[in-house]
Amino acid sequence: MTQVWPDHLFLVGCGNMAGQMLSRWLDCGLDPARVTVLRPSGKPVADGVAVVTDYPPALPAGATVLLGMKPYQIADVAAALAPLCTEGTRIVSILAGTTLADLRSRFPAARDIVRAMPNLPVGLGEGVTALFTDATTDAAARADIDALIQPLGLAEWIGDEALFNQVTALSGCGPAFLFRFADALARAGEAIGIPADQAARMALATVQGSANMAARAGDSPAILADRVASPGGMTREGLNVLDADDRLLILLTDTLAAARDRGEAMARGE
Repeated sequence: MTQVWPDHLFLVGCGNMAGQMLSRWLDCGLDPARVTVLRPSGKPVADGVAVVTDYPPALPAGATVLLGMKPYQIADVAAALAPLCTEGTRIVSILAGTTLADLRSRFPAARDIVRAMPNLPVGLGEGVTALFTDATTDAAARADIDALIQPLGLAEWIGDEALFNQVTALSGCGPAFLFRFADALARAGEAIGIPADQAARMALATVQGSANMAARAGDSPAILADRVASPGGMTREGLNVLDADDRLLILLTDTLAAARDRGEAMARGE
């Protein structure tokens, strides 16, 4: 299937996450001549991509705008950008804690507005992007934005915006939690006597290979874990520690809840 790209993509900000998204799109064939990045520093982004330090007098007709700056900058950005938007402007926001209602109040002319929450592996085409919009965004716009997100990895439309912070805690914040786990696995290997450099390499390769295996398997990770663990064997003895009193489940639930609660606080402006 041929990838269909927006006629023009205007990025407000191009930090870590937005930069990963753009890099992947360019790798997948997006013409850099179709992209403009607003970046106060004027620092180049990629060959052929126009970088501007201020807003243009007008946006190209039918432009798709990616809001990729820091959430606290939304008021200043909206004050300058909203007058440039028309009914045909499509807005995709990756701003954590910024609700669709807030976006609609700040960009009243734009009919099609979608919240998106990607995670860092989108740069490899192996990310997860949660998406949400309402009935005001028409089906054609929704399909076009879905097509734009598909090269980044898994695209999941969320039916209830009230779940957006929960989803963000799981998939948006999840890579950081997994990185911490991989680091802890390596350090634990070092603690029981494996040389640090070897433990680091082995832990990372183990996480990568196991994640790929789980993604391709027809069974759940829980079943896969039990298949690895022979009764009375080494793996089962280790799982008994992780499973005791649901300690791993409780730890991760508390972790996700803390991230979710911070998202809700951000939405309240705290």
